[in-house]
Amino acid sequence: MLLDNHGREINYLRLAVTDRCNLRCFYCMPESGINYMKRKDLLSFEEMYRMINVFSKMGIAKLRITGGEPFVRKGIIEFLEEVSKNSNIEEINITTNGTTTKQFIPTLEKLGIKNINLSLDTLNKERFHKITRRDYFDEVYETYLALLDSSLDVKINMVVMNGKNIDDIYGMIELTKNHNVSVRFIEEMPFNGTIGQGNNSFWPHKKILNHIEKRYQFSALPNLPSSTSVNYKIEGYKGSFGVIAAFTRSFCGSCNRVRVTPQGQLKTCLYDGGVFSIRDLMRSGASNVELAEAFIKALNLRFKDGFEAEEKRLLAQPVSESMATIGG
Repeated sequence: MLLDNHGREINYLRLAVTDRCNLRCFYCMPESGINYMKRKDLLSFEEMYRMINVFSKMGIAKLRITGGEPFVRKGIIEFLEEVSKNSNIEEINITTNGTTTKQFIPTLEKLGIKNINLSLDTLNKERFHKITRRDYFDEVYETYLALLDSSLDVKINMVVMNGKNIDDIYGMIELTKNHNVSVRFIEEMPFNGTIGQGNNSFWPHKKILNHIEKRYQFSALPNLPSSTSVNYKIEGYKGSFGVIAAFTRSFCGSCNRVRVTPQGQLKTCLYDGGVFSIRDLMRSGASNVELAEAFIKALNLRFKDGFEAEEKRLLAQPVSESMATIGG
């Protein structure tokens, strides 16, 4: 069992395999995009697998593959095949924008991938184009329908944005009526790749929940202590919905996860600036034992919560990252 300096068990790794994405979502990056990293600056798949192998022997049992958009990186399926052979990893999940995912669903099923988180912020094609600045709604919705027919557990991630997709909240709830899907409404976070970014008009989780209460009656579901979402169910509906307080951060006290960015920066909190470079440590010739020691040292210096991490980070420089470089 891996514990941090606050006594929290760490068993979950979120790994961003690329910073590249074929969408330009309003809340994630500027319309012009970001300066993508050169391939040599990214962790190679071999380096990622080595890192996962070390971490899995230390207690990491759950792995989420993110990006950017993971399926735009060539070789991702072969990488997943290799990772799926690791008997210490009990659960592999993927977060995707769904633009090119449909073709891979049968392979993901064979590999034993547990669930897919599909980013879908609206059910309206015109609003989709305005939010993502790309015309991929039909492809994403076809992926959603194909996922419903698969054996994969399906979660829909909707970032709630004032003035952009509030009208979609009820429609998203209705997706849970006839299908066993989970829709999670996520507070907008200040990671859109611009200096001085912020979300002063964002909808906090309580406001999202109050809006849903205007139309629906629901009851709370049991939640794991480390869950980022507070989940609910409407009587007679097959699926469920949840609200993730990503900006107000009510779940920090039980956080069980760490992140690794595409360039190999270990982040023990979403809001920190990166603890150390796993990539540089490996490329300098560090042994697996030295990797493990560095990981343990980082966890022993972990911030109590996202507010402490953000405060310490802002003393150095203002936040200007894109979520694509952090790992969505």
